[in-house]
This record gives sequence, C-alpha cells and structure tokens, in this order.
Amino acid sequence: MSAAELITLCTARGLTVTCAESCTGGMVAAAITDIAGSSAMFERGFVTYSNPAKTEMLGVSPARLDAHGAVSEEVAAEMTTGALAAAGASLAVAITGIAGPGGSEFKPEGRVCFGIIGPNTALRTETVEFGALGRAQVRQAARDHALGLLLAAAQAA
Repeated sequence: MSAAELITLCTARGLTVTCAESCTGGMVAAAITDIAGSSAMFERGFVTYSNPAKTEMLGVSPARLDAHGAVSEEVAAEMTTGALAAAGASLAVAITGIAGPGGSEFKPEGRVCFGIIGPNTALRTETVEFGALGRAQVRQAARDHALGLLLAAAQAA
C-alpha cells in the first residue's frame, strides 16, 4: 500500500482525510503530503504528542487519559473522533504508542494503538505489537499500518 494509491482513490471518490498522530509525529501526514496532488484529499493533520495536546486539540478526556493512559485503544478512539470532528473530513486515523526506547511490563516498546473511522467504516480500534524493533522502525511500521487502515476505509466508502 502506498500513499499514492490512497490519494488516487480518495480523489476519485471525493473523500478527504485527517490524521491524529502521537508517536509518529506527523509521519502519516508527511507521507501523504510528500506526493503532488495530495491537496485534493488531505484536509489536515494533528500532531498531539503530549497529553495536553490530545485534550486541547482533539477533545480527549483527561479522565480517560488518567484511567487508561495515552497508549490505549480508548484514547485512540477519542483521538479519531476528535480529529474527524475538528477537520470535517471523510476519513480519520489516529495513532498513539510507544516507539521506544523503553516501555514497561504493561505497555512494552513497540505497542501502538490505532483508530479508524470513515463514511462506511464504523469507529474501530486495534492494538498492534510491533515489538522492540527500534524507534525508527516502529514509527515507520505504524505509519505504514495507518496508511493501510485509511486505504481500507477509503475502499469501503
């Protein structure tokens, strides 16, 4: 899957995309906007690395952050719906995880939580354990997975 395929499909179907990124720090937005023609379908991206950014920009509940932590499907869900509402886009993806180094026995390095929503894709979350691949590799894998989620949601639209 490539960002180019996503751009072609979304442009043909009149779909717009937004993303809310934490551990990837804007890599999904960059992958899309690196390609000419992306302005036809990319609405905006949110880099919400800190908890206050998640709350202020996306409306993530501080109580949810306290209860589940930033790296959780619960927070990924709120990031996704918050981005969709703020951007007014057709599709939204969210990413929050632990790229490394580090982690804990409860939330290991390489754990990334995703959210996806689209016109014919109900809000869905998932956790992927990429493992301790190293920071750069986890971030790249998370970017690619998010692009795949967006493509599947665009295909379903």
